[in-house]
Amino acid sequence: MEFGSGLARIRNNGRVIAAQKTYPCSLQMYKIPPDGEVTLAEFDAMAVERLKILRAVERHNLSGPPKGSDEWVAKIYEEFHKAKNFIISTERISSTKMHEVEEARRSDHVSHFILRLAYCRTEELRRWFVAQEVDLLRARFLHTSNTSSEIRAFISENNMYFAQITSEEFLQERENLLNGTYRISSGDQLEGRTFYKVPFTEALELVRSRRVFLRAGYAYVPDTELITLIASAYRTSLSRALAHTSRALPQLEDDTRLFKMLQDFDRRYTGSDFSSKKATSTSITPDMLNTLSAKAFPLCMRKLHDTLVSVHHLKHGGRMQYGLFLKAAGLSLEDALAFWRLHFTKTMDHDKFDKQYAYNIRHNYGKEGKRTDYSPYSCIKIITGSVGPGDAHGCPFKLTDAPLLRQRLAAYGVTTAASSEIAELASKGHYQIACQKYYEATHNNTIIETGVNHPNQYFSESMKLMALGPNAPTPATKVELTSRRSVLQSSQSLNTSLLTPSLSSPLTPSSSSSSSQTPIKSSLDNTTTTTTTQSQLTSTTDADFDEFDDLDMDFESLDASIEQHNAAAAAATVSTVIASTTTASAEMTSSAMASAAATTALASRGSATTASSATASLATA
Repeated sequence: MEFGSGLARIRNNGRVIAAQKTYPCSLQMYKIPPDGEVTLAEFDAMAVERLKILRAVERHNLSGPPKGSDEWVAKIYEEFHKAKNFIISTERISSTKMHEVEEARRSDHVSHFILRLAYCRTEELRRWFVAQEVDLLRARFLHTSNTSSEIRAFISENNMYFAQITSEEFLQERENLLNGTYRISSGDQLEGRTFYKVPFTEALELVRSRRVFLRAGYAYVPDTELITLIASAYRTSLSRALAHTSRALPQLEDDTRLFKMLQDFDRRYTGSDFSSKKATSTSITPDMLNTLSAKAFPLCMRKLHDTLVSVHHLKHGGRMQYGLFLKAAGLSLEDALAFWRLHFTKTMDHDKFDKQYAYNIRHNYGKEGKRTDYSPYSCIKIITGSVGPGDAHGCPFKLTDAPLLRQRLAAYGVTTAASSEIAELASKGHYQIACQKYYEATHNNTIIETGVNHPNQYFSESMKLMALGPNAPTPATKVELTSRRSVLQSSQSLNTSLLTPSLSSPLTPSSSSSSSQTPIKSSLDNTTTTTTTQSQLTSTTDADFDEFDDLDMDFESLDASIEQHNAAAAAATVSTVIASTTTASAEMTSSAMASAAATTALASRGSATTASSATASLATA
């Protein structure tokens, strides 16, 4: 692959030692495409690195400090420092070898044009790319002093000209400049400022917000707002360049290597690897899932778990999304088979489960077929995946209407204010930011600095916060969780979470439970649930079972009457369960079971609904 610079280079043992001959300044407007050569590995690495930066810019714009503030710039530059060889700030150049400066600027140049190819396919992608690139330039510009030689070199290199007002004009308009310029309230602040006189059409953002003085069609822009003019020019230039690139995109079809790398690049996952080979040492068991789903699962996985507990079946998409999540979370193959068998055999016989479903579970763990170690789905894959009628998988923030989403969040204990904020973010398409806010609302406003990019990342952060990870829970913890399953699993509705003890407090096992642990299958089989006799299961036809495929329990339809009916009993049960140990009295357990049974009866009245979603449009080059 050919990329590089057409300008002369001075090399010494293969290293560039004259960076200024190629890239005079660190800031660029990216007007001239690169030429030269770059390997496919470098091509991919540079593109992924820049994509991480742009996504970080978007995240900080939505949930960070005000854009343009010193705190915002500092947050953006923290992301730069995580990059291996992307941007070297001005103050580091003097202490950095010149060939490293050259390579960083080259990477900046090349990676921008790579992402142009990836993000020019649709209008939506172009808008996103332009917005993040403009803010990236804004952060880099603000990080550099407005009076530095770096800024002057940047303006000169890109042939930008801003007419500076004369001293006579400054004195003539002094009072108007003092009264009409944003953040200048005294003569002392006005002194020493440089003002530029530009047509108001080049400063529409400043005019719109009334931050500059206007006269005769000209805007008087202070040097502190110079970035606004540059950003406006860059936005216009980049938008035109992307439109031009999109027309030339069909030529890429001839290069299958590039086409495959750039296709769906906007959906590329750039977070940590949560495949089982690189998973943490966390280990979970089926008897812990009811508790963990209420405390540590993201909303998408909590919905899948609640659906499975209610109807004892998930369609293929739901089984893949939830099964791979549990695999990466630390559920072993043996436990996975036991967990899925427990629920599925409530609607079918064991032979049917072994023939139709057990193979797929083993296949996901790399024990069948081509023995591929499948990775769990990332947020991007879940958001952009297709969801049909009757499916329970997908991203709830994308697929759920705002009123129903607020109702579901309220049922999960999220405050009204937080629910409204989350629903608003989801309605604007910021699904991952909404998920991050959901995490904060359910974890005492704890912030995930890197944002939520993967369901298993959400789970891992939650486990760390609850002091149950990354190391596996102790056997004592597992035993106590097992002893409470008669209460926790008796409710087959969303209100199961109301009976869940808090994992944030330490669990103290009894002396009798510390020496042994109840076998998983035995403890699961002892769960009090409504079962069907073997003869009835055997006679169940495929047509009957298909009815379960068309079910997607509408948990949002649980109305206030259910919560009112169970409020008093649930509150009493929660406090009793948390305070109790495995030696709790049978009388308390009986009371909790009665409350759970009432909850189950009410929850069964919920109506079924369907959810659908259109897949993200993909324009082929």
